Amino acid sequence: MRPMQITLFTGSWLRRVRDAALALAAVAGACSVGVAQTAVSPAPGLSSGPVETAQPDRGINEWLLRMHEASRRRAYIGTFVVSSGSSMASAKIWHICDGQNQMERVESLSGPPRSTFRRDDQVITFLPESKHAVAERRESLGLFPNLLQSADSSIAQFYSARQAGHDRVAGFDADVVVLQPKDKLRYGYRVWSEKRTGLVVKLQTLDVDGRVLEQSAFSELQLDAPVNMTKLNQMMSNTEGYKVDRPEMIKTTAAVEGWVLKAPVAGFKAMSCFKRPVAATETAAADNTMQWIFSDGLASVSLFVELFDRRHHGQEGQMVIGATQTITRRIGDWWLTVVGEAPAQTLAAFAQGLERKK
Repeated sequence: MRPMQITLFTGSWLRRVRDAALALAAVAGACSVGVAQTAVSPAPGLSSGPVETAQPDRGINEWLLRMHEASRRRAYIGTFVVSSGSSMASAKIWHICDGQNQMERVESLSGPPRSTFRRDDQVITFLPESKHAVAERRESLGLFPNLLQSADSSIAQFYSARQAGHDRVAGFDADVVVLQPKDKLRYGYRVWSEKRTGLVVKLQTLDVDGRVLEQSAFSELQLDAPVNMTKLNQMMSNTEGYKVDRPEMIKTTAAVEGWVLKAPVAGFKAMSCFKRPVAATETAAADNTMQWIFSDGLASVSLFVELFDRRHHGQEGQMVIGATQTITRRIGDWWLTVVGEAPAQTLAAFAQGLERKK
């Protein structure tokens, strides 16, 4: 898959593929179980004092839904920083919810100037240097920063949670919660949740050995901020002087497109499937790139399938950027790109399991 196509197809924070998140190009996003004991230790500098007696048995679904509702319903303005290895990017975020509708504005503070506006599932990104804008619709459970990828009560089958102390982030007291995977097919997470509201103010993605692969955090934050939805709507609608592209996303199914996953990957469920028709040019034949999206409720994996083209596709291989793994593979006349925030063996299971229907 060509880089621009990957950028246009993705857009979540956990949520978020991660190279797009680091560029902040698309930033944008049941029954409870007892708190499980895990082997992950508190991060250095955290208070490991007793958990609040009022919350001794808060389970993983309770923690996640509390954080999710805070990301949807709180009004805030803040500066958000994403770091992975030697890469770092930051953005200013304005977010508001009027009870039903949500809006946010994300302004990149590093790299090329870029402004992204989201109103529910409508998204437009302005690139002022080229006077170019991309308007599209994106399905999302919530807005940025969004921990949950789906409201799925089965999350507790694959992750456990425990409170791992307290800390302060951007001047706010926060509960620190460790989300520990129960197998090696997914990463763990250390989450800082603002004590009063539940808003996620910091997150670390942990590998299978508990090492930090990537982290995101507010460096400054104003909760219950006076964000004006009318003003954001006006800014979002003002495309004067910009060439606006509206890429077509057609909802479909893998079966209709002629594909099947011969064996499920434990915990990951198909969430949606789209194709984007690409017009033929003098240098490229027309094709229909398909994106099949899977999630276990926290992590997401996307399978991009397009016609193989020797001019654009190299050798099969694997790439790692922070917490994001990418695997490429040729399947007959087709080229598969698997991108996800999961260990390599998880992506390999998807890559090996995808087959063309006979």
